[in-house]
Amino acid sequence: MKRRVKWSANGAPKRNEVYADDVYDQPGHLIRRAQQIAVSVFHSTFGYKVTPVQYAVLRILQDNPGIDQVTLARLCALDTSTAANLAVRLERRGLLKRTVPVKSRRFRLLRLTPRGVALVKQLNPSGRLVSRRLLQALDKKEQKVFLRLLKKFVHLNNEESRAPLDREFAETRNAISQTTN
Repeated sequence: MKRRVKWSANGAPKRNEVYADDVYDQPGHLIRRAQQIAVSVFHSTFGYKVTPVQYAVLRILQDNPGIDQVTLARLCALDTSTAANLAVRLERRGLLKRTVPVKSRRFRLLRLTPRGVALVKQLNPSGRLVSRRLLQALDKKEQKVFLRLLKKFVHLNNEESRAPLDREFAETRNAISQTTN
């Protein structure tokens, strides 16, 4: 579902819409700053063992062992070339193994190595700490509202991304993995 902003004939937003004139109050700027803050908190908590995107990839592979690179891209909201490059870098570090299936040499299957499994287990508690640190300035009610609105914003604007998350695909994969575990 895609929502569009309604504009007046002269190209200005229609009245009663909330738009900031000050660059520091514009949504794009605030989202970029929030990303900078999130990455900073991530690294101050995790150190520099992995990047936030690498951590997401490792977590996806923890939950979905043996998926191919295209599926990884769909589950992480990455373009396929970025997912492939990440897989190569993580393989070089000994954190995952890429294998070519016998039936088709056109794609690579991905699986965490024992070293990758150990790293994810070591990092997972820090992931929860990052979430707490990012939200600690807000009270419990504000945290819930913030996360609800952030999820709504991301969901409603998903298709604007150059690599949209395939939510239906991801939810189907999660439902399947939960019934088989």
